[in-house]
Order: sequence, then structure tokens, then C-alpha cells
Amino acid sequence: MRRTHILLVEDNEGDILLTREALEEANFEHILSVVKDGKDAIQFLLQVDPFEGVKRPDLVLLDINLPKKSGHEVLQFIKSTEEIKHIPVIMLTTSSSNADILKAYKSHANCFITKPVDVEDFMNTVSMIDRFWIRTAVLPSSMQP
Repeated sequence: MRRTHILLVEDNEGDILLTREALEEANFEHILSVVKDGKDAIQFLLQVDPFEGVKRPDLVLLDINLPKKSGHEVLQFIKSTEEIKHIPVIMLTTSSSNADILKAYKSHANCFITKPVDVEDFMNTVSMIDRFWIRTAVLPSSMQP
């Protein structure tokens, strides 16, 4: 079975730790890469300094409130860049603002999830992401040789 490569774009250390733990508990083969700001997310996806040679992710978990470039800016970049626009992007953020939700979907986010505050609920949410996006949906990268 192919390992799914997930790019987590998150600046909150607690959320990084919880996401990492939830993915480990989900017990599926994956690689988790983490970047902590929007500028690094774009450089990672383009595989440029300091991320030359990294494998492009199969799925992006993207926060909105990031340093350097917002999650909305990163999403717009991804979905307007031919070589990466096929990568599914899940907005995983504390925001529940209707404006943020609408802006994300207008920019072609594949999914918008408001992070639960409760730790157990957060773990369950990441588990549901795994069940749908990893175990059920067919990701574009799984069709590549």
C-alpha cells in the first residue's frame, strides 16, 4: 500500500502535536510534513529552496491564520498553479466565519473544517479526515505511476 503524503500548514505547536498524534492513532501509512507559515508552504509545494527534492504532498491541511502569507493566499496560489492545483486542500482552521468559509470555497478549497476546541473532538475530526480523504476518496496522486 502506498504511503499518503500530507502537508500540514500550521503555526500552532499544540495543533501540530494533536494532528500528528491523531494521524498516528488513525494507523495508516503516511508521511507528515509540516511547515509553519504560508511562504514556506508555497516554497514546499514548488519544491524550491529550502525544499528542493521534497515529494509533493497528496493532500494539504491548511490553516487560515498563518504568518507571512495567509491560508487564503496559499489556497489561491495552489488552485491557480497548474502543476499543483489538483492537490486536494482541506481548510482546517479555528475560524467559523461565514466570510472565511465562502472565500475558501470560492478559491476552490476541497473542504472546510472548523477545528473543534475539545481535544477528543479534534482527534475524532482528524480521524474522519483519514476515513474519507485517505481510505475512501481516490486522490489524484494514487493514479500516478
